[in-house]
Amino acid sequence: MFKSLTLAMFCCLVTSNSLGNDLEEIVVTADLRARSDLETLSSVTVITDAARAQFDSTHFEDLLNWVPNLNFAGGTTRARFFQIRGIGERSQYGAPLNASVGLMLDGIDFTGMGTIADLMDLEQIEVLRGPQGTRFGANGLAGLIAITSKDPTPDPSVDLSLSAGRFNLQRVSAVMNQPLSESTGLRLAIARETSDGFYQNAHLLRSDTNAIDETHVRIKLMNIGDRHELKVTLLHSDVDNGFDAFSLDNSRSTLSDEPGYDRQTSHALAMRLDLETLLGTLSLSGSVNQSDIDYGYDEDWSYVGIHPFGYQSTDAYLRTRDHHTFEARLSSNLAGVTPGSSFGWTFGVYHTDQATDLARLYTFAAGPYTSQFDNEASAIFGEIDLAFTERFLGQVGARIERRQRTFDDSNAVQFEPTETLWGGRLGLDYRIKPDLKLYLSFSRGFKAGGFNVDGTLPESLLVYDDETLIESEFGLKGQWPSTRLKFAFFHADRRDQQVKSSLVLPRADGSTEFIDFFGNAAAGVNRGVELELDHTLSQALRVSLAAGYLDTQFTRFINAFGEDLGGRDQAQAPSYTGNLTFAYRHQGWQANLSLDAKDSFYFSDRHAARSQAYTRVNFSVGRSSTHWEVLVWGRNLTDETVRTRGFGSFGNDPRKDYVTEPYYQFGPPRSLGITVSYHSND
Repeated sequence: MFKSLTLAMFCCLVTSNSLGNDLEEIVVTADLRARSDLETLSSVTVITDAARAQFDSTHFEDLLNWVPNLNFAGGTTRARFFQIRGIGERSQYGAPLNASVGLMLDGIDFTGMGTIADLMDLEQIEVLRGPQGTRFGANGLAGLIAITSKDPTPDPSVDLSLSAGRFNLQRVSAVMNQPLSESTGLRLAIARETSDGFYQNAHLLRSDTNAIDETHVRIKLMNIGDRHELKVTLLHSDVDNGFDAFSLDNSRSTLSDEPGYDRQTSHALAMRLDLETLLGTLSLSGSVNQSDIDYGYDEDWSYVGIHPFGYQSTDAYLRTRDHHTFEARLSSNLAGVTPGSSFGWTFGVYHTDQATDLARLYTFAAGPYTSQFDNEASAIFGEIDLAFTERFLGQVGARIERRQRTFDDSNAVQFEPTETLWGGRLGLDYRIKPDLKLYLSFSRGFKAGGFNVDGTLPESLLVYDDETLIESEFGLKGQWPSTRLKFAFFHADRRDQQVKSSLVLPRADGSTEFIDFFGNAAAGVNRGVELELDHTLSQALRVSLAAGYLDTQFTRFINAFGEDLGGRDQAQAPSYTGNLTFAYRHQGWQANLSLDAKDSFYFSDRHAARSQAYTRVNFSVGRSSTHWEVLVWGRNLTDETVRTRGFGSFGNDPRKDYVTEPYYQFGPPRSLGITVSYHSND
């Protein structure tokens, strides 16, 4: 059974290289069971490798606008922190992070580490929007991003790709697929990318202080039998990026004398065994992930001597994270319930243990600050699908999670919180026709509580509670030979919302201390509409649209300064996002045109600095033959200035007497490049 399923999927991949009149079927694999996109009871965006290749996108950050109501926060060299429907973290400094958006790479949990979301040898990207209380637990309050690479295939092949572009961009990638026997295959993928980056350091006279320097290696081994499938994935990533992205003059010309860095080295192993038993399909999966994450910056953004009242300071956060996971689940079948069957189920257990050691090196600290944080969680979960009639389906799922955490640091701060959390989903599915349905779902997501470790906070502010998200979603999904349509309306209530605030406390010497902290200071509402449309206009031309409208506001929020922000938009929540793409293929030629749009939004809940609305134009043209392909591409052709991060609650320029003003980080300007690829098995 597993052999026939894998061969069928391989055949689909081979035959979907041309546009044709028929759209390929999309299979969602990140949920509890693999099922077609039409059968899911929530909003899911799937980006295939064919879509990625239209503009030779190499990192997940290049495709964010292809997903309705997905955003990211800058402050790093690569997009690392994501927000779905206006919910998600913006940064991490000294305190442990409670994530709202999960990130999985080939089944390995890299939540909060989006830096290494390279897209080499991509199979597909799945973005599940809305609470994932049953599937992912505490790290899936807002949704889940799952990036999956290609599995070994039955035939040997070699793929090579070389890219060059503006800002001294160079990328080389290679993929080798080799069957070892009739039942076992091996796949090796390697990618290396370097770039000077698009910032100039005017003080050091360098153009590479915000550089990209990344190497990724992945090995996949797969064994398939009549009643089992075993997959082993080894991953190594070495990211040594610079970070020098803020200027006192709000430009892409910086003045720092000690540029920072944004580094990550990860070694990971994942194993999964699917076994057919008399009771159903037993799935066992586990992963081990060891990562070193170093993030540092020049705090003064300038150099010694810029002004008599200037200062000099650097801040660095050096983390080592060890993460182990194990999951066992038993399912009634692989496909789940369909209109032709009446009952399907999945039950499982999950355990995770994550240990994080931090060393902070800060110029104004008395010495190095260190902390140790261990986060252990166990969960049981289940989901039942019922077919009440041929057209009317139902689903109910739940998860109970027990979390135990320990924290201690060099300041003798200690916490040992324990909490039990729960979430789930209730869904109804009505088939108007076999290829058209309406659905209604109610979900409860949760995010663990936490504690604040920075500064001298009052005892009442040291600990904060868990956050709950109650979301209802109504949608329509349809798929026909040449058209795929998805529409969803959602309304979410955020209860005990965790919000980052600031507090200014006087020191004994008369100076003041500026402290960031989290608290349950707010409640909010997030609602909106999402539309996705794929339509084949002809054998040669296809159009795709992804659009999101988002309305978020605080229903209650009194910040640390006593200001009432009730009614204000939440941070990182643009009211609209969108992408419109035209893809043309004819006799080996291709041309692609893409328009990205995003509204302005607040960068933080603590100040009024905002991004600017923008529309970007991307284009590519290429020619392919049996084995070769050449693609010339351009991104942001209109050279829009895009703000990706902003601060607005302090002044950092001694030349202006440190007056409070906004400071911005900017996205890439116009970028041009060329990619040459070789495929041995076409």
